[in-house]
Amino acid sequence: METSARPLLFVAMPIGVKPDPKHRERIDFDRIYRDAIKPAGERAGVQVIRADEETVGGIIHLSIYERLLLAEIVVADLTLGNPNVFYELGVRHSARPKSTILIYAKQQDLPFDVAMVRAIPYSLQGGALMPQEASRLTGVLTERLFDAIAESAQTDSPLFQLVHSYPGIALPHEYAESFKERVRYARAIRERIEEARRSRDDASALREIDELVRPMPLPELERHDLLVAVLLAYRDLKAYDRVIELAAQVVSEDRCPPVVQEQYAFSLNRRNRPGDRALALRVLRGVIDRHGESPETYGLMGSVHKDAYLECVAAGTGSTAQAHLDEAIACYRHGFESDPRDYYPGINAATLLFAKGDAAALAELQDLLPVVVFSVGRRGGLQSHDYWDIATVLEASVLGGDWATAGRASARLATLEAPRWQYQTTASNLTLIRRSREARGLNCDDLQCVLATIQECAQASRR
Repeated sequence: METSARPLLFVAMPIGVKPDPKHRERIDFDRIYRDAIKPAGERAGVQVIRADEETVGGIIHLSIYERLLLAEIVVADLTLGNPNVFYELGVRHSARPKSTILIYAKQQDLPFDVAMVRAIPYSLQGGALMPQEASRLTGVLTERLFDAIAESAQTDSPLFQLVHSYPGIALPHEYAESFKERVRYARAIRERIEEARRSRDDASALREIDELVRPMPLPELERHDLLVAVLLAYRDLKAYDRVIELAAQVVSEDRCPPVVQEQYAFSLNRRNRPGDRALALRVLRGVIDRHGESPETYGLMGSVHKDAYLECVAAGTGSTAQAHLDEAIACYRHGFESDPRDYYPGINAATLLFAKGDAAALAELQDLLPVVVFSVGRRGGLQSHDYWDIATVLEASVLGGDWATAGRASARLATLEAPRWQYQTTASNLTLIRRSREARGLNCDDLQCVLATIQECAQASRR
């Protein structure tokens, strides 16, 4: 089937790793999408699209309306009762009589309003979709997709079932074709960006992405839902000026999503011209004031102070370094306390407490480190396929002096072929720990072996 003729499957689901308060675990929805939903779409020959960062402040983004109204098939994951997903489901059920497929994790109770709708359950272990269950879910989903394509599926909208004369929503044919063309165009641009990042050196990748993006003004990037993808591509290539140039045009607007503001602040911190870090902190405080506390935002605030601390240490300005170190620890601590299931601010707080090294800091480290280890363990620990999960196990093991686990973690990281900047970040943290150990007269031989492995990975990385 030609790409232009392939039906569109729109996926409405939570994005990323989300906490499940009822079962005290974190659910990896990206893994569910990657290992079950997307393979089912590929088997059925449909084009799969997903809403990533398109909801702002709980308000549905206009492009999602198009997708809900015009996509031939919608899969909605009702796990956790996400309000955005249920809103999207309501829009879909008001527009289309059939071809809306519901899935949910078995440990969740479906709300009464949709409990009678035929939904596909799946099982999780520790918040993760295991390979055997992913295969089963893929198979069931594929069958339902083929039914939808053949238009043999039963009416699944309660509204259409109740009101037999309800007309639904039918948009003009030319509007539908225009929408589908935009989807195909955006998919092609994303694929070219990803290909450039994978197969080119940084300079060549940057030139190729520039050639794609420069002719596209900001409204066009937003219209095709490409802004976040472009910002992340530039960030990974350390093209911070380009991130700042694009994001600065929208960060002051009420509709600007937190992810854009966070990437703006991140890039300001890394560019670090006079005034950049003060502006980055103001932007991040604004995100918290507008959208509430989050480990990600506090973690970025901590990284601003952490980078300033490291620069002050290098410059020999001890009192200023100490002030930034204390601020960094406080931000990371606050981020971890806002959600202890997110280990990122926790491991950074632990490393900086080790660097601080006084009695109170080391006592706090003793209390904090086991919680971080537990948090990353719930994500799979060394068995995970996520770079940061394994890197956190490595860093925690080094802090705890568990050199056997640290060696296994560094070996696992070496197999991932991750982007260079990720290895460089881990190497920087390990270097900070090594310097702190050296200052206290502690043996660093095992740590140096682990650090050398990560540095070799950074040098060998093609991305």
